[in-house]
Amino acid sequence: MARTLAFLGAAGTVTGSKFLLEHSAGPADGGRVLVDCGLYQGAREWRRLNWEPLPATPASIAAVVLTHTHLDHCGYLPALVRQGFAGRVWCTEATAALTEIVLRDSAHLQEEDAAAARAGGWSKHDPPLPLYTVADAERAISRLETTTFGTPTRVAPGWEATLSRAGHVLGSASALLHGGTASVLFSGDLGRPSHPLLLPRSRPPAARTVVIESTYGDRDHPVAAGADHEVLASAVRRTIGRGGSVVIPAFAVDRTELVLHVLAELLREDRIPPVPIYVDSPMALAALEVYSRPGMREELLPEADLGLGTLPRLHTARSAAESMALNNPGTPSIIISASGMATGGRVIHHLRHLLPQARNTVVLTGYQAVGTRGRALQEGAHEVKIMGRYVPVRAEVLTDEGFSVHADAGELLSWLGELPEPPETVYVVHGEPESAHALADRIRKELGWTVAVPVVGERVRLD
Repeated sequence: MARTLAFLGAAGTVTGSKFLLEHSAGPADGGRVLVDCGLYQGAREWRRLNWEPLPATPASIAAVVLTHTHLDHCGYLPALVRQGFAGRVWCTEATAALTEIVLRDSAHLQEEDAAAARAGGWSKHDPPLPLYTVADAERAISRLETTTFGTPTRVAPGWEATLSRAGHVLGSASALLHGGTASVLFSGDLGRPSHPLLLPRSRPPAARTVVIESTYGDRDHPVAAGADHEVLASAVRRTIGRGGSVVIPAFAVDRTELVLHVLAELLREDRIPPVPIYVDSPMALAALEVYSRPGMREELLPEADLGLGTLPRLHTARSAAESMALNNPGTPSIIISASGMATGGRVIHHLRHLLPQARNTVVLTGYQAVGTRGRALQEGAHEVKIMGRYVPVRAEVLTDEGFSVHADAGELLSWLGELPEPPETVYVVHGEPESAHALADRIRKELGWTVAVPVVGERVRLD
């Protein structure tokens, strides 16, 4: 009984993770499992694929296994359900709780962007439509099913899944899929050996085949780079000194929590002045609530501090009116708002109003994919396009590398080196081409293993 793996996403790019496992001659026996179901983000050439039909009919897929809650790993689920998927979506409890938030927010933005494009007339489509709706997101949420770390779970005929801690964000996992003589370990997004809030990742289990991410596959984080976050601290001091505000585009899940944690430390150490700090993202506020639940403490370090009780001038902007007021804050302040790559959400409104003013600063806190506004700002763009108009970039723009919770190349190699035995093949995915090929080269040279960098649509044998 042949078992195969098809790379339906995150091959040749760092987004859109979708990996299809299949056994037998066809899908009639229900033996199809999709590991991750992410949206493409960034460059238009990839985003267009969100609108293309999957090579596998969604109704023929028995189950989805999610490694974690980021949009490029779960954001296509409502579209999959809309197209006929009726199976279960397996993940950890924390991933399920956070995915509810992510999918509702994504669907809302899909509908909002389509409506804005209709009103503004800047879409090439007539009429512009959302990829999926809030109703589609609710149907996807109803398919979520939870399992625990280390518990083998039969997710579909012929396939068993076991999740292990990945240390990237709350609930994140590596997924071992086992069926017949085939065993495939999907790294998911791997965290660094230590995380300011989360317990460390687990040692990986043995597998014949390994599929590993390569977001930072072409570089090692400089030793202790940004560990003291002086880049952020000095930017805050400098910006407040000239009467400006600091805008921090931050991913709603995990990154906002980390930023608040760091700001609380900087304030305790008197390295930044006590200015108002605003969290302007309903999604981030909902994620903060999940991180703060008593049931989630088992994934957090005992000393984990989310900053909620130690930032005396912390404010939340929940309503649209409260958010709009921050476009002209009137007093020096720090504004934390999603999305982390400035691709959508409330932060783009703040950037539209605050980028043209030289007294302000934008601090980027994570990986910026090719084709995103965040990447354009990081690379020194003089103008960025927001809501159909070009906005001048006069504000200071910098990146604090100390927030990265992605394993670098050396740390990815270390994780592979912890495997109980060498796999037959390693497939390098979820990275820009340069990153993926650089990591593949290091695996060949340092470990001596068989490794390949697949292309979108490629299918390989597992047994």
